[in-house]
Amino acid sequence: MTASPLTLVCSHCLAVNRVPANRIHDRPICGKCQTTLLPTAPVALTDQSFGKFVSRSDVPVLVDFWASWCGPCRMMAPAFAEAAAELSPQFILAKLDTDAAPQTASQFSLSGIPTIILFQRGNEFARQAGAMNTDQIVQWARSSAPRL
Repeated sequence: MTASPLTLVCSHCLAVNRVPANRIHDRPICGKCQTTLLPTAPVALTDQSFGKFVSRSDVPVLVDFWASWCGPCRMMAPAFAEAAAELSPQFILAKLDTDAAPQTASQFSLSGIPTIILFQRGNEFARQAGAMNTDQIVQWARSSAPRL
């Protein structure tokens, strides 16, 4: 019995792609624009891209809600980038600038930033407020991941 294909949304063109589950470690690329579908660096999301990207991806998406004026957010950015490389392809890490994407940010009743939220097919699965280092982000993501 073969596993069902995974649905992945391209972070560049937002095309929806289907990838055989057993090929997830083969660095799949978008059929439309040839961008890697499972990046090893955080993806920048906007009000326009957030909904489709997070809701259509079968791979859990971990989003860092941040702002450029936030000192702890800036301090956590390198750790989040390192975590993206370590967690790929089991997770896709993304960033949402709360000032540049106020519509999306307001949907989540954030008590502070940075806040990371783990989504599975558009549903919030877990959240954590406050700056973390790379090891803390990786450990939190793996312990919070949905069990499929």
